[in-house]
Parts: sequence; structure tokens; C-alpha cells
Amino acid sequence: MTPEQIALVQGSFKKVAAISGPAADIFYDKLFEIAPQVRPLFPEEMGDQKKKLMQMIAIAVNGLTKLDEILPAVQDLGRRHNDYKVEPAHYDFVGEALIYALGQGLGEAFTDEVKAAWVETYGILAGVMIDAQKEAVSV
Repeated sequence: MTPEQIALVQGSFKKVAAISGPAADIFYDKLFEIAPQVRPLFPEEMGDQKKKLMQMIAIAVNGLTKLDEILPAVQDLGRRHNDYKVEPAHYDFVGEALIYALGQGLGEAFTDEVKAAWVETYGILAGVMIDAQKEAVSV
């Protein structure tokens, strides 16, 4: 990632964090709309899950300037996803829902450049998680 992409992601996330509750609602509504098969992977009551989602995104976004420091936590999260029965294909649905939620939350501020920076960020982090998840299964 370039410094410019990191700045775009971090700057735009500050706006989304201000509406974290509605943003999480939009994210999960979209996720369950496009991938209803993943709904059983989540608790019936989603309040805590939504807070965890926004906290994890905040940690990842804030750590983009020091990826080497957050990668172990990202890898650990990927490994834990095995316990939740997450499949690598599910990450595509999550990425789609994330980009949709960001677009809804940011409105006109979700420019092509901001979108591209988020797509790059998610691709890197999801790739790390998937690799860690696969390694954990093969061990």
C-alpha cells in the first residue's frame, strides 16, 4: 500500500467511526442479503458482534502504517475463523459488504480513489487471514 492509500483509508474511517452503529448495521444487513448462508455463523443477538467488527476494523486501519506490528493479530484472527466455520470464499462476501457499507456511510466522500484504497486494504488483510487459516488447518 502506498502512503496515500493509507491516508485515504485512515481519513475515511474516521468519518465511518463516527457512525459506527449504523455502519455496522448496513454491513451486516448487506452481508446477510448477499450471503444468507453465513447468517448461522453469527450469534442471534448481534450487538456485541457489531461492536467487535468496528473495533477490529479500527485496529487494522490504525495499524496500516505499521503492518508488521498488526500482522500477528490479523493472522491469529484468521486462525480463529476456523473455529467459527468460516470458509475462504466467505471473505469475498465480507469484502463486498464492507465496500457497500463504506459507500453508504461516506456518500460522496467515497470517491474512486477511496474505494480503491479500501479494496487494496481489505485484499491484503483478508489474504493474510486466509493464509493463516489454511496453515492452521494443514498443521
